[in-house]
Amino acid sequence: MKKTERDFSTHLKKRHFAGRIFKSICCASTWTGIVVLVVLLVAVLWKAWGWLDWDYLSHYDSRHPENAGILAGFWGSFWLAILTTLFTVPIGVGAAVYLEEFAPNSRLTRFIQVNIANLAGVPSIVYGILGLTFFVRMFDLFQGDQDKEIEIFLILTSVKIPLPLGRTLVAGALTLSLLILPVVIVAAQEALKAVPSSLQNASLALGATRWQTVKHHIIPSAAPGILTGIILSISRAIGETAPLVMIGALTYVAFSPGDIESPVQLVTNPQGIAKAPFDTFTAMPLQIYNWVSRPKEEYRHVAAAGIVLMLVFLLAMNATAIFLRHHFKKKLQL
Repeated sequence: MKKTERDFSTHLKKRHFAGRIFKSICCASTWTGIVVLVVLLVAVLWKAWGWLDWDYLSHYDSRHPENAGILAGFWGSFWLAILTTLFTVPIGVGAAVYLEEFAPNSRLTRFIQVNIANLAGVPSIVYGILGLTFFVRMFDLFQGDQDKEIEIFLILTSVKIPLPLGRTLVAGALTLSLLILPVVIVAAQEALKAVPSSLQNASLALGATRWQTVKHHIIPSAAPGILTGIILSISRAIGETAPLVMIGALTYVAFSPGDIESPVQLVTNPQGIAKAPFDTFTAMPLQIYNWVSRPKEEYRHVAAAGIVLMLVFLLAMNATAIFLRHHFKKKLQL
């Protein structure tokens, strides 16, 4: 009996010792990541110090580092975020709702689910190749004759829509939409799965139709998770460079899409708003990549300032996701 108690005590000590070692490894891994992140942030902020000012935000790129600005890249990323959201949210959320609430449990549905999950892990460069082939060149539908660009005129705005789309904002946004669409669908499905089944059963028991139940109860309950997944996916799309490089987005641009240079012009320049999606563009990641590759040392500081601005932009989007999540949670609790 004593031997059994002694063996049990020894085994228990070994288990506690292994637990402490595992805890120490986890803490060391966490603090290593935090320290590396802090070092990188301090290094970037140090290089960006004195370069991130109003002139930097309000000027276009220049061949002289002291005059270089990120205005074209900022507005390009802004339009990419808006258009990517417009293309992705209806299709992604709609597909998730159908697959989770209305699709039959068949082999076809399971096959689609598996492929969506696999597409979420495909490298972004593959989507860039797809966007180049389909959106930019339209499968060579017009025999590759880029000199004779086919255009459609909108009566109200007199805006020319090129076909194939070419190296325009719409082509870039559609490519990024393909990139994040599987992620949005998976995130929305997980949010819908998290809704208690008792809520759905209670609604159906009171005589509501399946669509009324989904519209008035399930989607509002899943809205915090859906919005969080959407905003985080858009944040990922804004930081992507490889797909934009593949579709041929410009790196040196001395204009902004639609010639819109300030938030005020979003209200006062409807012609520019209609023109912007079909204009050539650059984005903040592309400009940062271009500056880093230039030989002058001063461009390292310009690129660091762009990285800081991009981090602020991404942190603002993540903060928006957190705010919306808490807002909808409080609304549901009330």
